[in-house]
Amino acid sequence: MDKELRKKYWKENLKYLAILLTIWFVVSFGFGIMLVDQLNTIRLGGFKLGFWFAQQGSIYVFVILIFVYIRLMNKLDKKYNLDK
Repeated sequence: MDKELRKKYWKENLKYLAILLTIWFVVSFGFGIMLVDQLNTIRLGGFKLGFWFAQQGSIYVFVILIFVYIRLMNKLDKKYNLDK
């Protein structure tokens, strides 16, 4: 793999990471801390939604984002013929 392809590969990888980490930050910090009072007006399974995001929701979203990242990286590896 030449230097130019490596740069493109790394740039796409960083773009994916930035997007996924931004989503995680919004869910964990935004929903769990900053918007907790507004979200607590909504109930999910008997629990206030803000409390749920702070305690469990951000963890679930993080695990889902791990699987999304795996899928994106597999596609990226195939795109740059690194899946061998």
